Amino acid sequence: MLFIKEVMKLASSSYTKEDQGYTMSTVMQEAARCLLCEDAPCSQACPAHTNPAKFIRSVRFRNVKGAAETIRENNALGAICARVCPTERYCESACTRAKIDGPIDIAGIQRYVTDMERKENMQILHAGKPNGLSVAIIGSGPAGLQAATTLLQKGYAVDIYEKAPKAGGYLTYGIPEYRLPETIVDYEVQRIVNLGAKIHYNQAIGKDLSIDELKQGHDAVIVAVGLAKVKMLPMFEHNICKESAISFLARAKESRGELSDLPENVLVIGGGDVAMDVVTTLKRLGVNHVTDVVYEEFKEFKASKKELAGAQAQGVTIVDGYVPTSVRQNKVTFKARNIDSEMTIKADKIILAVGQQADTADLKIDLQHNEVPFRAAKYRTPDPKVFATGDIVAGDQTVVYTVQKGKEVAEEIDRVLGGSSND
Repeated sequence: MLFIKEVMKLASSSYTKEDQGYTMSTVMQEAARCLLCEDAPCSQACPAHTNPAKFIRSVRFRNVKGAAETIRENNALGAICARVCPTERYCESACTRAKIDGPIDIAGIQRYVTDMERKENMQILHAGKPNGLSVAIIGSGPAGLQAATTLLQKGYAVDIYEKAPKAGGYLTYGIPEYRLPETIVDYEVQRIVNLGAKIHYNQAIGKDLSIDELKQGHDAVIVAVGLAKVKMLPMFEHNICKESAISFLARAKESRGELSDLPENVLVIGGGDVAMDVVTTLKRLGVNHVTDVVYEEFKEFKASKKELAGAQAQGVTIVDGYVPTSVRQNKVTFKARNIDSEMTIKADKIILAVGQQADTADLKIDLQHNEVPFRAAKYRTPDPKVFATGDIVAGDQTVVYTVQKGKEVAEEIDRVLGGSSND
């Protein structure tokens, strides 16, 4: 019951507040709630070490540029994380104020600061003095973009190879516009290009270029391809009523909210953040009946509480604790995990949001016998010139955690190649 109460509170308050954003006066009021903890548990809980304690202090003193500098020095995708990070799982869960009247709205303050940074065209990050070394990065998702930024600051030349026409990976082709506007992703990418990154679009490594060719032209190669391949439940393999969440979200974003092939009744299977993106997008596109059946019970839900709250606020029906056992065309039968119960749902369309996996076959690299997520020591692969990072490496798959992986792989490459951080 406690979980449900927390979700309903989010649905009626902070979800709407974040959509509206802060003004200078309201962000000052929120920052003034900070207790200025000496040990800063919020900063310790941020995977990317964005240091909210420090940038909130700057906001309290009306030093917005100082706040932006703190964010950017630690997180190249600060404007993106401000919108999509599950802060209730990280910094806000550690906020001391949460024990009094609710945590500081860290994401909202960070969003205000990065919005002002963009509005005022603040130029904060600068490339380091060229050191004569170069790194190729395969993939322009959050890990690849952060790794590029950290390396550029250390003086490396960076080439990013992206198989799609635009950079950003899932940021561009997966996260819905209402959560992450395309203009914000474009802004973040352009900042990194301005720093010196060269992005080569429509380049599929393993087809258009080989890793061996990248190794010949660079001192190191980073594989940051993400999890772009759909996981499919075998029973749905040849079902004509089904579509993957990745395919649906990409189509919805490309169509800019004008999909014309959606029926009145859609069944979604899955309970992570991607599933929440799917069900909320369906409702925003005008689908009347959206039902989401989830393997986990609410007490073990994987999705962000904020995204779950948003889905429920849109009127999505969510059934927790059921697993599909059979499907016949558009009828799916589910069995309860923990009670003796069974149900069958008939829908005009079925969307599967049951996870993604890496597709590294064309790369012809050994990720410990293709074990994904790759459990790498210091992001190293068996090839001394090839490193791996991002979602294909073991660890949390949120954007903010992936940013940290991008920083860490860059630091390891700098250490190995004898750059500025070599000890």
